Amino acid sequence: MRAALLVALTLALGCVTHVEPRPWAPAPGEAFSHALLDRVQQTHVDERGRVDYPALLADRAPLDAYYRTLAAVSPRSHPGLFPEEADQLAYWINAYNAAVLVAVLDAWPIESVRDVKPAGWRPFLHGRTALAGFFMLQRVRLGDHRMNLYDLENKVIRPYGDPRIHFAINCASRGCPLLPQRAFSAANLDAELERETHRFFGNPEKLRIDHETRTVWISSILDWFREDFGAERDRDLLEYVERYAPEVGSARDYDVKFIEYDWSLNGR
Repeated sequence: MRAALLVALTLALGCVTHVEPRPWAPAPGEAFSHALLDRVQQTHVDERGRVDYPALLADRAPLDAYYRTLAAVSPRSHPGLFPEEADQLAYWINAYNAAVLVAVLDAWPIESVRDVKPAGWRPFLHGRTALAGFFMLQRVRLGDHRMNLYDLENKVIRPYGDPRIHFAINCASRGCPLLPQRAFSAANLDAELERETHRFFGNPEKLRIDHETRTVWISSILDWFREDFGAERDRDLLEYVERYAPEVGSARDYDVKFIEYDWSLNGR
């Protein structure tokens, strides 16, 4: 993914889409709430993490209202609203997931995030840079900062140093971790990240063991971000996975291969 998103050439085009709603201002003393996103995910996400995008498009007011709160405040612009690290990380994870939903709706209909092309699209951007339109050339406003999804993930969320975030942020693709039916909360964030990590490794589309060929197949996410898992070698990745999938313990000496990422839309 990282290689696919290194698109320095595209920046010279100046083709940037601003996904920016009208800001919302909190009342004095009002705490930041993820209730609107929670409503969206409960209503339009099923137990398989699939999103009913046509229904969400017809009922997007709650998502847009939540997005206005993101545009108004963030842990950077209003640190007093996010006193604990869990408050901050829950905000950034939910902001990523909400921004992805908004970006899909604004580009609808699409069958993959690869279908989102910037204005002035050029043939030389095909191939390894096919994801640039979605992840790098759409900018979202979060508090008083504008950034793209790539920077939100890699420059804001990952520096918190919790590898479980990779099983919480959703890029609207079937290769991603499943989008939960509830928004993340600061009060229960640790338990929610544990839950989603267990769910990720319990999914045979993300982890499977082939005893006949002595191979462990794992999601490409662990390959792309191996340093976040403290892994210099493939077998180091298995040590991390074993925490959530004990059955991997019997396959520690197996070969490790990475499952091809599925960029098709996570719609129903």
